[in-house]
Amino acid sequence: MPVKIRLQRHGKKGKPFYWIVAADARAKRDGKFLEKLGTYNPNTNPATITINVDGSVKWLSNGAQPTDTARAILSYKGVLLKHHLLGGVRKGALTEEQAEEKFNAWVQEKEASVQAKKDGLSKTEAEARAKALEAEKEVSAKRAAAALPEVEEVAEEVVEETAPVVEEAAAEATEAVEEVKEEAVEETAAEPEAKAEEAAPAEEAAPAAEESKEEE
Repeated sequence: MPVKIRLQRHGKKGKPFYWIVAADARAKRDGKFLEKLGTYNPNTNPATITINVDGSVKWLSNGAQPTDTARAILSYKGVLLKHHLLGGVRKGALTEEQAEEKFNAWVQEKEASVQAKKDGLSKTEAEARAKALEAEKEVSAKRAAAALPEVEEVAEEVVEETAPVVEEAAAEATEAVEEVKEEAVEETAAEPEAKAEEAAPAEEAAPAAEESKEEE
């Protein structure tokens, strides 16, 4: 039975997500499969790939043929390299320890390269966000500068409209203060006269009291 290692589509419309499977070459693309070997998500940057390296190598050793896309993914994850190294072990060119050491060294180098790419993308995104923020601030500043004359004009109109009202209120307040002052002065002047009037009856009553004593 001829076996293909290929991609099987899943996911939503516009956001595909793939399984990497070993399937009968005669089966439909999204039909039954013999074994799921991994996943491929092209919606991230860089793309996210998980793969069963040993399982994939086993199928390759048994004669499975990958499609072009699957071959690129297997190469990216080191499956083809490990398959090649194990072929060298079978021929006696390498020991299993040497093959494993070479493969692990390649994996570490690959991971460092991928991480560097992620860091570069993060830095680029951060710079892009900073530039967008600066551009937005500049636009806001220009809008504020353009609106300033209108604000000043409205303020002048408000001052012109309220000035007569303020002046009238100030005049009324001044007039009320003057009236209060005049009333206070009048009350102060009237106090001595009132005291004099209160004292007069007392003075008149004193001689009368003396006359009544003499008569007695």
